[in-house]
Amino acid sequence: MPVSDAKPLFSYRKFWAHRFGAAPFLPMSRAEMEERGWDSCDIVLVTGDAYIDHPSFGMAIIGRLLEAQGFRVGIIAQPGWSDASDLTVLGRPNLFFGVTSGNMDSMVNRYTADRRLRSNDSYTPNDEGGRRPDRAVIIYSQRCREAYKDVPVVIGGIEASLRRIAHYDYWSDKVRRSILIDSRADILVYGNAERAIVDIAHRASRREALGAMTDIRGTAILVNAVPEGWDGLDQSTLDEPSQPIKPGRVVVRLPAFEQVRDDPVLYAHASRLSHLESNPGNGRALIQRHGDKEVWLAPPPFPLTTAEMDGVYGLPFARAPHPAYGDARIPAWEMIRTSVTILRGCFGGCSFCSITEHEGRIIQNRSEASILAEIAEVRDKVAGFTGIISDVGGATANMYRLGCNDPRAERLCRRLSCVFPEICKNLNTDHGPLIELYRKARSVPGVKKVLIGSGVRYDLAVRSPAYIKELVSHHVGGYLKIAPEHTEPGPLALMMKPGIGSYDRFKALFDRAVKEAGKEFYLIPYFIAAHPGTTDTDMLNLALWLKRNGFRLDQVQTFLPSPMALATTMYHSGRNPLQPVRREIGNGVVSAKGLKQRRLHKAFLRYHDAENWPTLRDALKAMGRADLIGPGKHHLVPGWQPAGTGFKSGEIKQRPSSRKIGGGKP
Repeated sequence: MPVSDAKPLFSYRKFWAHRFGAAPFLPMSRAEMEERGWDSCDIVLVTGDAYIDHPSFGMAIIGRLLEAQGFRVGIIAQPGWSDASDLTVLGRPNLFFGVTSGNMDSMVNRYTADRRLRSNDSYTPNDEGGRRPDRAVIIYSQRCREAYKDVPVVIGGIEASLRRIAHYDYWSDKVRRSILIDSRADILVYGNAERAIVDIAHRASRREALGAMTDIRGTAILVNAVPEGWDGLDQSTLDEPSQPIKPGRVVVRLPAFEQVRDDPVLYAHASRLSHLESNPGNGRALIQRHGDKEVWLAPPPFPLTTAEMDGVYGLPFARAPHPAYGDARIPAWEMIRTSVTILRGCFGGCSFCSITEHEGRIIQNRSEASILAEIAEVRDKVAGFTGIISDVGGATANMYRLGCNDPRAERLCRRLSCVFPEICKNLNTDHGPLIELYRKARSVPGVKKVLIGSGVRYDLAVRSPAYIKELVSHHVGGYLKIAPEHTEPGPLALMMKPGIGSYDRFKALFDRAVKEAGKEFYLIPYFIAAHPGTTDTDMLNLALWLKRNGFRLDQVQTFLPSPMALATTMYHSGRNPLQPVRREIGNGVVSAKGLKQRRLHKAFLRYHDAENWPTLRDALKAMGRADLIGPGKHHLVPGWQPAGTGFKSGEIKQRPSSRKIGGGKP
C-alpha cells in the first residue's frame, strides 16, 4: 500500500501548547483546565460515551493524539441536549469542536433489531439508558452551533462514517441525506481518523477554512462543484455501468440523493460503486449531489504503518474512567479493561458487517514490542488486575500480520473480500507470527493467562492446525466463539461467508486439539436470523442442524440493517450489490421485513425455548412440515405446551396423555 505518500503521523511540528505536557486525564471541567494552567481549549471533543481514557475508545485515542501534537484538548461527555448550555462548560474552543456519537452508532445503541427501545447503555455510568439522543451526531453538532455559531464542527466516528453518503435508515425506513448536511458540520472524517484529524488540526491552527479542505483523504465536505483539476467520471445511471477506469485525479459521480431516494435500483448501484472505491491504493474520490449542493468525498485514508500504530497505542492513556464518575460501574469498561488491541481492519468483507466500511480491508498491525509493553502496562496500571488478559485481538482475532503477498496486486485489487468466494491466492495466511506473539504474551511476568475474546476466522485458522493447537492448549477459557452465521448456501453466499463445510473442518481440528490437550472446551457458534435472502425453509434447516448437533443457543442475533452495509442494500433495494446491478430482477433478493416473519426466523434459532413452540408449530404446519412436531429426537418441537408458557388461544397447556399431535407418540 502506498503509505509513503502520506505524511508520517508524528512528523508535524508541534503546536505551541505542547509545553503544558500530557494531562492525567483530558479535562472535563474548567477547574481541570485551570489546574493545567489553560485559559482555553484549542479543541473540544463531544462524545455520546462516558469518557474512559483507554485506547479501546475512539474519542480517547483522538484526544490523546491531538494532545501529543501539542493541542489543548478538552472532552464533553454525554452532554444534555435540550439546550446548548452543556456545550459551553469548557468555553469557546479556539480551533473546532470534534463530535462523535461514541463507540457505537446511537441508533444501534438505543434500539433493538425489532426497533424496540433498550433500557440500558453499557457505555454509560451504571448502565443507564437514555443518556444520549437519537442521531447523536446531528443533535450534538447542532447544539455546538448554537453554543458558538462561529466555531467550526468536525464530525466522525462510526455514526458519521457510515452515513457519509445518502443511506438507507432502518429506523425511519427511508433513504436519508448525507449526515454532513443534516448536522451542518464543516467537515466529516470517515474511517480511521488519525491521519485526517491531525492534518485538519494543524491546518486549522494556520487559519485554513475546514470547508475548503478538499485534499485530505478520508474526509467529506460540501462543495458547489467539482474542484478544479479533477476529471469527472459519471456513473449516476445504469446506462454505462462499466466505464473504463481512468488514471490521475478522477472523481466518480454517484447517483444523486434524490435519485437513490426514489429508485431502489439506483440505490443498489450507488452502494456497489462506493464499496468498489474503498481500496486506498486505487479508490477514487466520490461526489453525490444533494439538491443544490455536492457532497465531496476524498479518496479513502491510507492505513497506518506499524510504527504509527505503535505510536498511537503508546500514548499516555490513564487506562481508566475519568475520576468524575467515582465508583460508578461502566459495563463497556469492565469488558475491555484488561484487553489489548493488536490490529485493525478486516479483509473478510462480510456483507452485514460495518467493520470493513469503517476500518478498511488492509490489516494494520502493531509490533510485538508495543503489544508486550501494553500487556505490562495493564498489569501495572489496572486496579485489581488478577493476571488474566481478557483478549489479545481486534476485529478478527487471527488476522495479525496477514495480508496480500503482492503489493502491486493489492494496490489494483477491487475485490470486496480476500476470502470469498474463496481465499485469494495472493493472501498470506501464515499464523506463525501470531503464535509467536501468543507465546511471548503469556510469558510476560505477572501474567497468568491470555485469553482470546475476539472472534476467530475459522476458514483461515484451518490453514494452520498449529494455530488451533496453540489456541486450545493455552488461550481458550472453556468456550470459543466463532461465527458460521448460517448453514445454508443461499444466505451464506449473500453474507459472503464460507460454506458450513469450513466450520466442520475447523471443528474436527478443534476437537482433536482439545482431546490431545486433555481439556474440556466447547465451540459456541453464532448465527444470524432474517438476513436478506434467507427463507423460512433456510431457517428451518438451520434449526434442524442445531438440534442434530446439540446446540441450544442462549443469545441470538436478528439481522439489523446498519447504514452502508451491503446487506442493508439488499434489504432495502431487493437487489444484490455483490454483482453488477441491472434493471431486470435477475439478481433480486427477498428479505424478511415484517415483524412476524423476523420473529419466526429468530424463533427457529431458539427452537428449544417453550415460549417459541406455538409460533413454530403454526409455521411448520403452514410449511407442510407437521411431521417435525412431536416428542421424538427427529422432531423439532413437541406437540404439548408447558403450563404458563407460550400461550395462544387454542394451544394445549399440558402434556397430552392419550392422543397424537403432529404425528408423534402419546
